[in-house]
Amino acid sequence: MKILEYVFLIFIGFAGGLAVGGGFVAFLTVLGVIPRLTQLTKSIQLIHVYEWAVIFGTLFGGWVSLRDTIFLISAYWLIPIGLFCGVFVGMLAAALTEVLNVLPILAKRVGVEGKIVILLMAIVLGKVLGSLFHWIYFIK
Repeated sequence: MKILEYVFLIFIGFAGGLAVGGGFVAFLTVLGVIPRLTQLTKSIQLIHVYEWAVIFGTLFGGWVSLRDTIFLISAYWLIPIGLFCGVFVGMLAAALTEVLNVLPILAKRVGVEGKIVILLMAIVLGKVLGSLFHWIYFIK
């Protein structure tokens, strides 16, 4: 009976991994994050580096999340790690808004077509203040 439970657990884990991995690849493909990033940074010759960075980042993130990993490093490493995480989330949000044309539609619906810069600044400042509140308030 124990073997059947293990086989079922392996099947569920494998199916879940395929679903999440397939969704992640489809998400990257539909948004075209990597080609757009190379286009914006004018570094088309480094596209393979970006692709491998995504692959290794995904593998490392999966490995860390499945294990009870503790890194014995200085607290000062939180600064660059936080910056890298912020850059990732910011680029992902920028890619979503660019692909979906969210901001022009939102500005038109709310009625602030001429003040889209104020709308952008409100979103950016809200994100920054919310992140600072989360990291400063909940760490103590």
